[in-house]
Amino acid sequence: MTTTDSPQATPGRRAVKAVIPAAGLATRFLPATKAVPKELLPVVDRPVLQFIVEEAAAAGITDVLLVTGRGKTSMVDHFDRRPDIEERLRAKGDDKRLNEVRRTSELADIYTVRQGEPLGLGHAVGTAASHVGDEPFAVLLGDEFVEEDKPLLPAMLDLQARTGGIVLAFIEVPDEEVSRYGIASVAPADGFDELGEVVRVTGLVEKPSKEESPSNYAVVGRYVLPGKIFDVIKETKPGSGGEIQLTDAMATLLAEGTPVHGIVYRGIRYDTGMPLGYLQTVVQLASAREDIGPAFRAWLGEYVGGQTG
Repeated sequence: MTTTDSPQATPGRRAVKAVIPAAGLATRFLPATKAVPKELLPVVDRPVLQFIVEEAAAAGITDVLLVTGRGKTSMVDHFDRRPDIEERLRAKGDDKRLNEVRRTSELADIYTVRQGEPLGLGHAVGTAASHVGDEPFAVLLGDEFVEEDKPLLPAMLDLQARTGGIVLAFIEVPDEEVSRYGIASVAPADGFDELGEVVRVTGLVEKPSKEESPSNYAVVGRYVLPGKIFDVIKETKPGSGGEIQLTDAMATLLAEGTPVHGIVYRGIRYDTGMPLGYLQTVVQLASAREDIGPAFRAWLGEYVGGQTG
């Protein structure tokens, strides 16, 4: 059974706008993030944020809104043209790096809005209302991304266009980790086999205890939402942590009859939101590179062997 015939569902065109909340203080990375936004920390030679914008662009997103805060203007600069650098690379005949530098300004149209103070993910998404309007849109958290050759966002966009509702991304987490995430209760969803492992969401709870968790399906940093979420966010009271939670706003729409589906992701999710996850991401992606991977893996093996031997 699917919920696409719900009176609250309005199937329509595929979303072409994305919102990336990136106004947080990144205190876990201080003092490195005192002057450099966490989203610009490099994974070898590409910042985290570039991976995310590339993911959006590859899925057909042409309009990206960065929700920024104080001291984060350099995020916008990264996607701007740098004629001085381009001319230097051109003069050196370094076409490979010249193309890479130019490409960052050609990925998508980049816009910004300022979140005055960090009052939760729901509040951050709410600041995008005037830019997005009543269109469907994607939300991509600014500290995680997925494998390039196992994309998730295209299927999420297609599913939202078919249902007109909310589409979430899930991973399965161990019992001891459910209190770190929004957790969903789910039921089977038929008719979407070509889009992957799709489930119908019957309930959402923010950061439950292990004993109260309805499942192990954790909501992670990809959402595709209908424009009507903004009106609900305006009425959403502070919840977990005293913040305005996006999960609470989505739960309200679910209760009102909006169809909510999720796609369970089985690929690699790179989570750079904490130092350990960031370092793991750097090692994984550096190891996979054709240019430096073989030498790096050889050195890493020797280093680890020397530490444990």
